[in-house]
Amino acid sequence: MFTPITRKSLSAAALAISLAGLTAPAAAQVAPKISLDQLQTMFSNMRAQTHWNLDGPMLWGFFFLDADRARLQAAQTELTGQGYRFVDLQKVAGREDYRLHVEKVEVHTPQTLYARDIELEGLARKLHIRSYDGMDVGPAPMTEAAASAVAH
Repeated sequence: MFTPITRKSLSAAALAISLAGLTAPAAAQVAPKISLDQLQTMFSNMRAQTHWNLDGPMLWGFFFLDADRARLQAAQTELTGQGYRFVDLQKVAGREDYRLHVEKVEVHTPQTLYARDIELEGLARKLHIRSYDGMDVGPAPMTEAAASAVAH
């Protein structure tokens, strides 16, 4: 699994990218905390550091944080209704927060992932969730048919 990309890890990582050149999104949208430039760099780094086919389906994990478990459960319900798979909802060690983790196998480019982040930021705002906290990515699990073909 690729290291989770969150606001905290991006600011601490060697991906020092200026946010000064970004324009504000349309009024109806919520600007993601992870910029398009940062996502482009993330994709470039993954292409350089992994052998993953980033042009094909990948397993994308998305995270939300809030002290109110019920708010996260509402997000869980909405997201699973949109085809996301629920992974877990648990207390964050040493904090008052709970973390919701959902995932979905999808094909993304930096631009489509940026659009997805806008959607998820909007969902967090709509449900009064304190934070959409970013994503992680890894290879999509093999289907049984694909695993069988590789084994033979």
